[in-house]
Amino acid sequence: MMTYAAAAALVAPFPSPSPSSTSLLSLNSAVDVVEVQPNQDSVYKWRLVLAYDGTRYAESPPTVQCAVEKALIQTTKLPRKDLQLVGASRTDAGVHAWGQVAHFVTPFNYENLDRVHMALNGLLPSDIRVRETSPASAEFHARFSVKSKIYHYKIYSDTIMDPFQRRFAYHNMYKLNTAAMREAAKYFVGKHDFTSFENASHNDRVPDPVKHIFRFDVKEMGALLQLEVEGSGFLYRQVRNMVALLLQIGKEAIPPDIVPYILASRDRKELAKYSFYLPPHGLCLVSINYNESHLLPPPDCPAKSFGMHHTIRKCKVVYY
Repeated sequence: MMTYAAAAALVAPFPSPSPSSTSLLSLNSAVDVVEVQPNQDSVYKWRLVLAYDGTRYAESPPTVQCAVEKALIQTTKLPRKDLQLVGASRTDAGVHAWGQVAHFVTPFNYENLDRVHMALNGLLPSDIRVRETSPASAEFHARFSVKSKIYHYKIYSDTIMDPFQRRFAYHNMYKLNTAAMREAAKYFVGKHDFTSFENASHNDRVPDPVKHIFRFDVKEMGALLQLEVEGSGFLYRQVRNMVALLLQIGKEAIPPDIVPYILASRDRKELAKYSFYLPPHGLCLVSINYNESHLLPPPDCPAKSFGMHHTIRKCKVVYY
């Protein structure tokens, strides 16, 4: 049975787009398992759906993007600048993802994506997986084609923390009024200026503080409380700040109607009077929804890959 690591070598040698475009990392000589069609005049775009445990990753190296770029460089034999890897969003240090999306480009086409998919997962660390590899249209952009994003924040409410949840849920030892939390969450739904819920960012870009929240659900699953929010986009640490306020409302420290008051203030200091810091490990980027027309596959492209199942071709068990 072939291991993921062994599969990393099963990538055909791809011609570089120019003599100066050399690989940053070398591969062993490969066999013709994945056939490609070099075309200097075309650029082929590819979409990746990624899942990762964000526990050991930060906003500066080591980052998830660095790990993915390294695997792509080895798999495609292209330098970083030619891959043009773009992620849909940058998650905070310690935040997890089940449906992060990225795209990259190559000067050649693939005939099959299964082996490429297997090779990438063979090269990536075990806490990062490529869940899906697919061709993307020229119009598709991992960041700018986004229609909405869905985040979940998990709270484990019990006197004793479940050790199997400790890396993916925040431990709360207070009894929570979930009805009050649901009432308060409704105030977030709609189009609002979320300046009050944004932390200062090191990013040079000035984001639009007006975001559209499509839904904000509070779901109980035994001791686990899952807060699900879907929006057109989110400011830096906006989701965690909203959840932190709802948690205080659930403890009945403040009333639900404090939400519109803080929203109207457009002042982060106003939120700080009622809320507190909430750690990142309870947060997960679950999925990203895109403009449907941008998801249409281009012509003459391979089928998308969801990974390969191993098969036993010959029984090695001796029967008596």
